[in-house]
Amino acid sequence: MTALTQSVGRFIADLSPNRIPEEAMRVARLGFIDCIGTMIAGRNEDAVGILKTVLAPASGPSSIAFSAAHATAPEAAWINGVAAHALDYDDVALRGHPSTVLVPAILAEAEALDATGADMLVAYVAGYETWAEMFRRDSGLLHKKGWHPTGLYGAVGAAAACARLRRLDATKAAIAVALGASQSAGLMANFGTMTKPFHAGRAAHSGIMAARLAEAGFTAATDALEHPQGFLHAISPDGSEDRASESHLGETWALITQGLGIKKYPTCYCTHRAIDGILDLMAEHPVRADEVQQVTVKISDYFATVLRNHAPDTGLAAKFSIEFAMASGIIARRVGLRELTDDFVRRDEIQALMRKVRIETTTEYDPELPGAAFADQVRVETTAGQVLDAAPVKRATGHPTRPLVEAQIYDKFADCLDAGHSDIPAATLFARLKGLEGIAARDLARV
Repeated sequence: MTALTQSVGRFIADLSPNRIPEEAMRVARLGFIDCIGTMIAGRNEDAVGILKTVLAPASGPSSIAFSAAHATAPEAAWINGVAAHALDYDDVALRGHPSTVLVPAILAEAEALDATGADMLVAYVAGYETWAEMFRRDSGLLHKKGWHPTGLYGAVGAAAACARLRRLDATKAAIAVALGASQSAGLMANFGTMTKPFHAGRAAHSGIMAARLAEAGFTAATDALEHPQGFLHAISPDGSEDRASESHLGETWALITQGLGIKKYPTCYCTHRAIDGILDLMAEHPVRADEVQQVTVKISDYFATVLRNHAPDTGLAAKFSIEFAMASGIIARRVGLRELTDDFVRRDEIQALMRKVRIETTTEYDPELPGAAFADQVRVETTAGQVLDAAPVKRATGHPTRPLVEAQIYDKFADCLDAGHSDIPAATLFARLKGLEGIAARDLARV
């Protein structure tokens, strides 16, 4: 059996900017841009306010969601991770949301260490690639077991990122990763509540604590990932995990091969292909809600499992409802931040139309998109007897194979800063993040 945990530790310790392809660095910068935008957009959500009140963090070097408030790094990362994931608008990859864990952890610890933007990017690469190494070793679908991959892989990835920031040697980096693995958590049953973003924030906090404890001499098993009672086997849905093969870290770059999916809609990514379909259909065949007899959405059984809320009555719950996504697409002709509110979700016409949505599932998965059907498709049947079929959608807008152009990325970023009432102009902060290598971490949040 390969010494996987130790291999991960060596990769983290040896990683340097000159070893990382520029395309990987470009994707890492994109992760910072998108995550910081969604963090600012979500910073006034109730989940964030409650967590800040309960933690009552002491003042420290790390900014809280780019506001005037500061805290110690672990608490800032925890709060910022919740803020970044609160609207479910953050990027997606590797069956989870890498940036919503990695960026809050890296940003908070980099401010505490007075690190550079270049240091932050290398740390992001360390965290993402470590996450990807765990992801590739199990084809099982964690959601079906009830796990939230963001909380599980995130704690390990954040530990790797923070170990790189602290420049730990290979042994201590491996210990940090092992400590992160023992803090992995997150249940899918809590989707649609404040606890889902809590998973991301807690994983960011865990990563900082793991690296700090390892640096201070805390011990952990240096085979914690591959041990028969270790991380990979413990979380595997069916025990088919690969604990024996050699690591690919530093040879192939998942940031290039997997990339990041940038969300166009602030809902669970499992809704996005169908949303693309319904919006395209409505643009071609505009129908009113009262003209709809039935909406049929064809998706995988895995997507249907994740989209667990069939009659949501809050904005949070609606993020995990294909019924809401279709109703919003037909009635509002959009699915955006202004629709993901309790008042909009509870509108009589939305509630009535959700009841007309039917789900058809398939177990035929696209091997390049685990858990997804080869395509998602929407059909609308009208009271007049029309049958309107949207074109099948194989990849959502914003997927790495259908990327948003820079103008769209900036528009989303600016909308997020506007939603969060940012004190920093969008153009100013966007420019700082585009040139992240040349700026100090502590200057990013400067007004």
